Amino acid sequence: MIIMSKAYLVVRIKGQADCPYWATTTMTLLKLDKKYRATILPIKDNTLGMLRKVQHYVAWTEIDASLAQELIEKKARKGGYQKVTDDDLKELGFANASELGTALADGKATLSKLSPLKPWFALAPPVHGFKRSTKKLYGQKGILGSNKELDTVVRRMI
Repeated sequence: MIIMSKAYLVVRIKGQADCPYWATTTMTLLKLDKKYRATILPIKDNTLGMLRKVQHYVAWTEIDASLAQELIEKKARKGGYQKVTDDDLKELGFANASELGTALADGKATLSKLSPLKPWFALAPPVHGFKRSTKKLYGQKGILGSNKELDTVVRRMI
């Protein structure tokens, strides 16, 4: 039996310029205001509908706990853009970053509900660049939309 993930890792690939109002609004609701912002969303029907609506601007994949943990340890921020410490995680009710990463990957916790944490991760452009076109969907030799190889790209963006 294949164990399905219960959360998506979503990364905004395109910038703000020349982005229509409806797409900007949807990405604001997804907490993806700027280029290379990433977030972790629980899998629901309405989430998938929003992602499909803006698939020409974002890429997403199912996330595993190890990548979620790595993002929390290296890229999670709180107010004032300060790094998140173990004490901050204990206040939220999690023993460490791996426990929070597992909860996010299982869809039990959502970034937007964890109060002092920012609901996004600010990533850098990938080391050695994207290997595929950033203007095409994954099925057409690009990286946009539902992308199975996004986790390797994100590891290069951390």
